[in-house]
Amino acid sequence: MGRKTTLYNNKVEAAPGEVRPRGIAVVLWILLGLLSVVLFALNIYVGSVDIPLRNIIEIVLGPDGDSGNSTWRYIIVEGRLPQALTAALCGAALAVTGLMLQTVFRNPLAGPDVFGINSGAALGVAIVMLAMGGSLSAWTYSFSGFIAILLAAFIGAMAVTGLIFLFSTIVRSNTILLIIGIMVGYVASSAIELLNFFSTEEGVKSYTVWGMGDFGGVTNDAMPAFAVVVVVGLFLSILLIKPLNALLLGEEYAESMGINTRLTRNCLLLITGLLTAMTTAFCGPISFIGLATPHIARLILGSDNHRRLLPATIFCGAIIALLCNILCHLPANGGLIPINAVTPLVGAPVIIYVLLGHRR
Repeated sequence: MGRKTTLYNNKVEAAPGEVRPRGIAVVLWILLGLLSVVLFALNIYVGSVDIPLRNIIEIVLGPDGDSGNSTWRYIIVEGRLPQALTAALCGAALAVTGLMLQTVFRNPLAGPDVFGINSGAALGVAIVMLAMGGSLSAWTYSFSGFIAILLAAFIGAMAVTGLIFLFSTIVRSNTILLIIGIMVGYVASSAIELLNFFSTEEGVKSYTVWGMGDFGGVTNDAMPAFAVVVVVGLFLSILLIKPLNALLLGEEYAESMGINTRLTRNCLLLITGLLTAMTTAFCGPISFIGLATPHIARLILGSDNHRRLLPATIFCGAIIALLCNILCHLPANGGLIPINAVTPLVGAPVIIYVLLGHRR
């Protein structure tokens, strides 16, 4: 029997059991990759408009081919394809941020929403929608509509990230920093409630719709910028695999191995803030994916080794987001269920199971 370290304890403990052999882990990665491809294809196929599979294949694989219907081409190219890609990238980004935060802060309930980053983005959008009439002005520049919401969400998320980063240079304790993040989130939520109270009915309705989340907010024109930022953030998170593994055994052990724990924590906060800001700005505050997905990946792999766990988490995040997006399109009347009405159905049972497991 091998030794497996338990996560989220203040000291290192040994637990009996062995992680799955590397060969099985590789097979699981392949299966997760295939599942993500299948779900990506289903995202293109499922929708309120029934499009024959043959025509979908012609549109996707042969842009200049005869698809039989120009409306179908528009639906696939301008709607379903970017939405599926957005869901996959957003799910992967949120899942990785949750994994990194849970590892560094040794807390199974750590996530970007816990640190108030989502709340910061929501506050920025609330200020634009509820207090500024849907427009954002700075010096001689003025933005309105979707661009204003996008900039407001990004600025709000990065502002909270900068604030948490500032506290991280002062506070040494991860627990205290976690509590500070929760308090920042409460302050932002309180400000949002005040703005809702004094706003018009139309403004409150628009803000509520944005807060429900939607993977359809990234157009083909915005996709390159969105994809580049998310992919760069995921690549930077992969570079943190070694320090994350060292932190599994505690800060003292990590420092004895030459890991600068404070620098690692600060880099992690910046990566987390960037990924969360980008996804929230385009898709709204998506709940539970960042919190629950790392636990699902651990259950599948049976390992806390980030060399195996982080790639699996990326796949699982994309899979869960794609699955939730499919479920949103299932109503027979052609309506679209808000994404935040579906993600808790997947994430909440996982969190309850994890908490009960820790209690045992």
